[in-house]
Parts: sequence; structure tokens; C-alpha cells
Amino acid sequence: MARWLGLILALAAFSNLSEAYRFLVIFPLPGKSHNILGSNVVNHLLQAGHEVTFVTPFPVKNPHPNLQQLDVSSNFELMKEEFMNVTALLNNEISFNNPIMMFQFTNDLFAKTVENPNVAKVLGDTNQKFDAVIAEWMYNDAYSGIATIFDCPFIWLSTIDPHWIILSLIDESTNPAYVPDSLSSSIPPFNFKQRVSGLLLQLVASAFKTLYWNGVVEGEVRRLIGPYLVQRGKPIPPFLEVSHNASLVLGNSHVSLGQSIRLPQNYKPIAGYHINPKVAPLPEDLKKLLDNAKNGLIYFSMGSNLKSKDLPDDLKQGILKIFRDLKQTVLWKFEEAIPNLPKNVHIVQWAPQHSILAHPNCILFITHGGLLSTTETVHFGKPIIGIPVFGDQFVNIERAVSRGFAIKVPLSYTMLDEFKAAIDEAISNPKYKNKVKELSEIYHDRPVPPSKELVHWVEHVVRTGGAPHLRSPALNVPCYQKYYLDLLAVIAAIILVLVVALKLSLRVLRCNKKQNLKKKKN
Repeated sequence: MARWLGLILALAAFSNLSEAYRFLVIFPLPGKSHNILGSNVVNHLLQAGHEVTFVTPFPVKNPHPNLQQLDVSSNFELMKEEFMNVTALLNNEISFNNPIMMFQFTNDLFAKTVENPNVAKVLGDTNQKFDAVIAEWMYNDAYSGIATIFDCPFIWLSTIDPHWIILSLIDESTNPAYVPDSLSSSIPPFNFKQRVSGLLLQLVASAFKTLYWNGVVEGEVRRLIGPYLVQRGKPIPPFLEVSHNASLVLGNSHVSLGQSIRLPQNYKPIAGYHINPKVAPLPEDLKKLLDNAKNGLIYFSMGSNLKSKDLPDDLKQGILKIFRDLKQTVLWKFEEAIPNLPKNVHIVQWAPQHSILAHPNCILFITHGGLLSTTETVHFGKPIIGIPVFGDQFVNIERAVSRGFAIKVPLSYTMLDEFKAAIDEAISNPKYKNKVKELSEIYHDRPVPPSKELVHWVEHVVRTGGAPHLRSPALNVPCYQKYYLDLLAVIAAIILVLVVALKLSLRVLRCNKKQNLKKKKN
């Protein structure tokens, strides 16, 4: 009996081993929130028994035995310190509204990542094999070229709500009449001006990408990826073919957080996969603080990249004065000590955000509006006050406001009165709490947890040889056919022929009439 049991266990182990795949996961952006998303993709794949090679600027000590880390922490050299300085952003010294600057940064990031010796060693190893490459999409399509080196499927992970650029890589662009640009804070239904500006923005950006930027990226792919293909005796494929060959897009989105828009079969919304369903216990000091917050606790954090200590002194002192007058306990994620702190205000340099939001005495979350934070507030059912600073934070907060569980306070030197009014409104009016509870139920009402869905679809892509059955036929239809320009041309030609024929007929009739009149006169 023991022999048979041992054989069964051995067969089971072998069966599990045969199901294991090897993945190359690329999250090169030196931002903590991006690393949270990337490291959780890796963790879920490792827990499913797979092997992962992880390109990251945040390598960890004592990694999982099935994890190989490719350290690209030198990517921090591309990040200017003032990029994440709240005061610099407040004074408009730094702007993220310049698309050229953003595209150039992502291109420099791709080059620095691929040229990193740790990455180059793997790319140049002709014995290296992967079953799929997974990369973060961040306004650059070049990473899809890496999958051509290993002859394997490619999967994007989009960190923001679905938008026209990412969807055009696997299907077709969204309709700007009701879907905003990725960095637009407009919320449908749009007025005439918003519809026109959205259309013009999409047309101009599409023309820029098609006529210029794709050529720049293709040049970088040929320069940086081409030699590895030549080394393996492979031709360098056209970049347009490579960039539109993604098997899947995993989207950090969910209908409870964003819009209900048309999505292709190979876009899978998995927002919340970074949240562990088993909430870690609070450290003893924070547990005591929250347990004793009988009037409720307000949690204030500007996220992992922005620092509250960089706020102008007048704003910091004004915020502290507002907090001092509250009967609630306030927990502020702050990066340095504050002298003369009010008795009801407590600061922490690092905060276990999930555990804090999960506590029943946490009644309000004041946030910058990053997508991770807005996802977590719906996950744990907490209303928010949003102070957006840059990027998608504006549209995230606008959507939260339109959904009814948030109040927006624009960051400015004169924000204090509006900030105080927002806190009073959020605490006293139960509609915000009720609405976020309702959305939280929608968010959690899924067939399987998002982490399970992530692993399932990634494995599905490998099992089905790149999931060609999910590929949209729109990618194979030229623009002139997609928009029936050929039909318009035929109609225009028919109309032209009819007009010409009509003119000729009228001319002939006039000539005949003149000839008949001449005959009568004669």
C-alpha cells in the first residue's frame, strides 16, 4: 500500500512539474506602485508552480527558488528628483502634459533596460527559452519585440483603465464620443466641446504615433533587438506586425471602478489582483490606535511616489490645524517627524495600507487618487477625498466623484477651506459610505478572484499556442475597408458618373433644341 501511495504521489508531482511554464516578466519603470503590480504578477505565477525571470528595479533579498531577478535599478538614473516633488508640481515647474516628453522618457527607459548587462546576458543566451513574455505597457510598444527573440507569445499588462492606444494594439481604437483619452479627466456623457476635443486629440495622437513615433520605436527595436535575432539566425520582422501580435492584454481595471465599454475577447480586466484576500494583521501600535479610534479614523496618504513632506509649509500647517479641530483620529503617512503634533494626529513613515483600510474604524481615506489606491478603497468599501496631482489620478478621481463615493479637492495654495468642507461633508453625509459599499459588492461579485483569473489566462495563452482564437479580425482589416472608404469611393464615383452623364445629356438636349430652333427659322 505504501509503495502504491508513493507511486501516486510521485506521479502527481511529475504531473505538476510538467504543467510548469517559464515566464519572462518585465516591469522596468522605477516606481513603487508599478513594482507592486509587477511583483504580484510574479508572485501569483510562482504560487501556481511556474518559473519566472523578473526584470525589475526593485530586486528582493532571498527570492523564491523559482525566481530569477534581473536587476535594472540603474533605471532610477532616468528619474529626475523633481518629477515626484509635490511643490514642484504645484508650482507647475514640472508638467506631465507634454506627450513628447513622456514618449521620449519611455523610449529611453526601453533602451536602458535592454542594454542593462543583466538583461543583455539573458537575451543573448541562445539556450534560454520562455513560454511567454509579460510586460507592462507604458506608452511604448517596443517590449513586444522581445518575444520574437524567444519565439513565444507576448502579453501586455496595462496599469490603467482601457483606452484607445492599448486597445488599438489588439482590436481597434475606442470611440472618442464616449470614451475619454487615457489622461483626460472628462467623464461621459460629453458635451459638444468635449466630443470635438476628444476626437481631435485622438486623431492628432494617432497621426503622430503612426507617421512618426512608430518609426522611432521601430528603429530602437531594430537597433537593440535585431542583433539578438540575427544571432539566432532569424529575420527581423516588420515592427507593425510585431506590435500587433500580442496574445492578451491583462488590464488593471474593473467595471466597478471605470466605464462599461466595449472590450475585445483578449482584454481581461483583473483589477485588485495585487490585494491579498487574507489581510495581514496590523502592527500592535497601529492596531491599538485603530481599535481606540471610537469616533473613527481618517487615513491620509499621498501614495508611494509622492511625499507629504514636500508640501509647502503653509499647506502642511493649515492641514494640521484642520485635523486638530476634528474629533476623529487622523493617521497621516508622513516621511519625517512633525513637531508639536496635535493629540489626535499620528504619523507613520510607512503604512500597511490594506490592513488600515480593512479596519472597521477607518471611515475615510484621503488619497492622491492613484489607480491602486482607488481600487483598494472600493475593495475595502471606504469613501475618499481625492487630491489628484498628475497622470491618471485626475481621471480616477473624476470617475470616483461621478460614481458618488468621492469628493475632489484640487491641489492649490488656497485649497484649505475646500479641504475642510470636504472632510465635514464626507464624514457627516452617509451617501458616500453607502455608495462605495454598493460598488464594493459589485467589485467582489466575480466568478473567481482576479489573481486566479490572471494565472488562468496566462496559462491559457501558453496552452493554446498564443490564443489565436481570441485575436480580433479587426487587426486584419485595412482602415479603408474598416471605415468603408472603398464604398464611399464607389458611391462618389457613381455620383460623379451620373453628374457627368446628366451634364452631357443636358448639353445634348440644349444642342438639339438650338438646332430645332434654327430649322424652324429657316
